[in-house]
Amino acid sequence: MALVSIFLEILRKPTAGDVLSELIIFIAPLWVAVIVGVLVGWAWKPKWANIGREISIDSSSTSFGFISSLNSIKFQLPSCISWTSYDGVQKDSFALPPTLDSNSSSSQISKGKTSFVTNEDLEHLCNLVEEKDGGPAWIHMIDCSTKTMYYQAWQRDLDAGPTEYRSRTVFEDATPEMVRDFFWDDQFRPNWDKMLASVATMEECPTTGTMVVHWLRKFPFFCSDREYVIGRRIWESGRSYYCVTKAIHGVPYASVPRKNTPRRVDVYYSSWCIRAVESRKGDGQLTACEVLLFHHEDMGIPWKIAKLAVRQGMWGLVNKIDPGLRAYQKERASGVLSRCAFMAQINTKVSADYLRSFESKSNDSSDLETCFSSEKPSGNNIPKLLVVGGVIALACSLDRGLLTKTAIFGVARKFANIGRKL
Repeated sequence: MALVSIFLEILRKPTAGDVLSELIIFIAPLWVAVIVGVLVGWAWKPKWANIGREISIDSSSTSFGFISSLNSIKFQLPSCISWTSYDGVQKDSFALPPTLDSNSSSSQISKGKTSFVTNEDLEHLCNLVEEKDGGPAWIHMIDCSTKTMYYQAWQRDLDAGPTEYRSRTVFEDATPEMVRDFFWDDQFRPNWDKMLASVATMEECPTTGTMVVHWLRKFPFFCSDREYVIGRRIWESGRSYYCVTKAIHGVPYASVPRKNTPRRVDVYYSSWCIRAVESRKGDGQLTACEVLLFHHEDMGIPWKIAKLAVRQGMWGLVNKIDPGLRAYQKERASGVLSRCAFMAQINTKVSADYLRSFESKSNDSSDLETCFSSEKPSGNNIPKLLVVGGVIALACSLDRGLLTKTAIFGVARKFANIGRKL
């Protein structure tokens, strides 16, 4: 009512010029405050905001975590020689061919570091693929296609952390092995991913195929470039490939020390499932390839702005992948095999029964969560109702100032949110 009365007083001014000037005086400070707030929030960040993350990074310096990128859809070929290990998992192992040309100065990953990407990461990816990870529902974003590619995308927001994205891409006339190599091949990637400025392989494991790579990505002029230290590994089940990539925290690589510029991205995850599917031609043949991608990252940009940028630029980026894949198919037909593509041939084999065991675990945990949620007392909303009702009464009993009531209702909302979490 206070806002309505203010507008009525403005409209009672004798001339249109007076009304317009009063409206400008009333609205201009609000817009100035909004613009200043956005600029300050974008450009300024106190040093203490990174203290918690730096402590967590330092405390985990003895172990490796892995995260990945929206553009780094990586997969691997079946291996030549394999040996069976525990839990129905097979690990591939073969020596690197002496004739393979490589300009990489990378070292081999020591045995203690092969736990960068573990079977727990595979389990999480499988639960994402089957939509049994316990997260919120996915919200549909876009649905686009070309003659040789079909693309769908979804998103969801969690209580904490950046927005998560899920996409499904189907490439016609492509094998899972070729698509897997295409996304894994960092030497060929700059041909279609123009944001990738440089890439280097830091370490690799010829037994599991685990790799540690360093990426430098160029961003628009108003953002500094971003760098990524990424670990990646692939599991194979039949002709389905499960690729997990995630950023590594606290890795002591002297060649890539942490600097202010380019900015290191620490929250970065991209994982994929790639498999053969029936073609849209309707001939019943498995001549198409499906890629399910799950991605999230924190680039140091406000999440709402990042969401808008992703929504506007997603199809433009994806639309470049299909021509890149067709060019890669032609290059591979000539017999060219890069080092990264060769490493894509080293997989960890798992059985279908082993993957199904993850599904049973997720079902058990969801049943347990349902049991606990049913025991949650229903009286937690009563304090919220009392707080909001009391504040409304307080606001109506005080003066009619708009600012006072706005502040009171803001405090009420804070208390209500606290009550919701209790």
